[in-house]
Amino acid sequence: MPNILKLNEISAVADKEFPAGYVFSKEIEKPDGIMLRSFNMHEYPLNDELLAVARAGAGTNNIPIPACTEKGIVVFNTPGANANAVKELVLCELFLGGRKIVDAIDWVKTLKGTEGISKAVEKGKSKFVGHEILGKTLGVIGLGAIGVAVANAAVDLGMKVLGYDPFLSVSGALHLDTRVQVVGLDDLLKNANFITVHVPLTPDTKQMFNADAFAKMQDGTVLVNNSRGELADNAAVLEAVESGKLERYITDFPGEELIGAKNVICVPHLGASTPEAEDNCAAMAARELVDYIENGNVTHSVNFPDVSAPRAAAARLCIMHENAEGVINAITSVISGEGINIANLLDKSKKDKAYMILDLDSKPSDTAVKAIEGLKGIIRVRLLA
Repeated sequence: MPNILKLNEISAVADKEFPAGYVFSKEIEKPDGIMLRSFNMHEYPLNDELLAVARAGAGTNNIPIPACTEKGIVVFNTPGANANAVKELVLCELFLGGRKIVDAIDWVKTLKGTEGISKAVEKGKSKFVGHEILGKTLGVIGLGAIGVAVANAAVDLGMKVLGYDPFLSVSGALHLDTRVQVVGLDDLLKNANFITVHVPLTPDTKQMFNADAFAKMQDGTVLVNNSRGELADNAAVLEAVESGKLERYITDFPGEELIGAKNVICVPHLGASTPEAEDNCAAMAARELVDYIENGNVTHSVNFPDVSAPRAAAARLCIMHENAEGVINAITSVISGEGINIANLLDKSKKDKAYMILDLDSKPSDTAVKAIEGLKGIIRVRLLA
């Protein structure tokens, strides 16, 4: 039975998702699957038996995705499983951005031992006057599960909400409150009083919040970043805060230069740090691993296309291949040469890689499987019977 290695502490709810016979442990030498949270896998050996890696969370920067892809190892994440936890933190941070609550609390701590504390409080509280979020405009960059949840909640709090996402999915659009206005990025930066970002870190998004972006914003904008620290140019952030272009910068990713800076609030990466989020992520990651190992179904993969179908035939071939002309025809020719009927064929591509599920009315011979493995453009072949 399959062996699943956990590289971090994982919520115990994951154990319940693995069928009888699975081994889920930190002490496995040649795992069939790996589950992790923040463990850095970039120097970790990828054994030949490894089929899949599941990240109990959304970000996958700690996983060597190109190396996994070349070896035919599916990398899963759990989008949406921690959405509510992050949404609640963002809402908290919107209030912290509007009201000088953190500064005020820190100031009150200095009053301990002072005579007449009540009078001192009344005299000093004027330094911490803030503003309400009601009626203000919130810009949400990235309308995935978290961004949509934040946008919808902000609308209900009485904010005007602008959204931006060049890759808005059908699911995201269907779940987005109709009161949210989808606009271009420049329009969002120009018109928002508050901005929150929910996009992955890519070459295109790295330091997207830089001097040019800040120049497009209103004076006194509040920027909330719970996605990745590298989305912002910290030097430009500090300049924007100093000039008043940014009233506040609130981030879940503290940097040396940001800690202690005036009008910068650093939160210690608490976005998904709730037991509820950890449970949801662990359960989803475990289900993804089991469905792939047992059925070859791919859901929420970051390096191969999502392809899934119920098992309804005698055998199933799961084939990872290059997205190149002639590969599908070469595969089906081998199957036809054995006189086996193809009950169902699903093949989807993701950039230059593709994944095929081939359901067959009878089990192909070892010779046929080896012939497919030897075809040009084939990355990995698995036979499930």
